[in-house]
Amino acid sequence: MMSASFAKEDGLVSIIVPVHNAENFIIETIDCVREQSYKDWELLLIEDGSTDHTMDVMSTYLEELQDERVKLVKREIRSPEEKSFGAARARNLGLSLARGRYIAYLDADDRWAVDKLEKELAFLQEKQAGFVFTGYEFGDENANGTGKVVQVPETISYKQALANTTIFTSTVMLDTEKVDRSLMEMPYIKSEDTASWWRILKAGVTAYGLDENLVVYRRAGKTLSSNKLEAIRRIWNLYRQAAELSVFASVCHFIPWAYRAVKRRV
Repeated sequence: MMSASFAKEDGLVSIIVPVHNAENFIIETIDCVREQSYKDWELLLIEDGSTDHTMDVMSTYLEELQDERVKLVKREIRSPEEKSFGAARARNLGLSLARGRYIAYLDADDRWAVDKLEKELAFLQEKQAGFVFTGYEFGDENANGTGKVVQVPETISYKQALANTTIFTSTVMLDTEKVDRSLMEMPYIKSEDTASWWRILKAGVTAYGLDENLVVYRRAGKTLSSNKLEAIRRIWNLYRQAAELSVFASVCHFIPWAYRAVKRRV
């Protein structure tokens, strides 16, 4: 387990962003956090081996901002093994550095509504929950909403989550007082975020859904068939490896998953 030696700051939200080749939109991502109506946060930008100008763009912008809440951390990559599963390794590094009681995740190309943190934290506290997530909207390559909004259930359990992967990483908030940090560490497999949510839920935690569109999920203008096939391979591998389900049980969960996945995107 990665653990920090410092005490958690009770009202602080630690926002973890893995950053890889995001030069075209990372400033927009930083700005959407700085514009939040809830101000007690720290933003951990974990630079993860970008080969474009991402590092220069961030460094220059942060030097201009002089906002002590925003911290840039470069993840050291010393071997091909260290390079693989970058997002999981970057998020785990961010988790080990996080000072806040609350953990929120944001992908470097997504965008939050200005009141996302405020509403989600209030919801978490109202429900006395350890794990919450929100609705979101698919966006185009410029993060403009397409009108396709994904609604989320009031609650979701482990068994329900196996057939319904509606929990989107950039919508998640966790309370470290109620969910052990060791459960939040992401495994080094594909779709590591989904595997993490399953592990947390399997431990007996219930996730509460705030059915409000507070996040834009940026996607390229054209979805390739190969991406869809990759999604199928990933969910199947998650059933067989992460959840350790039998072939029969995997098929039983795959069918409703496929139905919901298609429904979300059409």
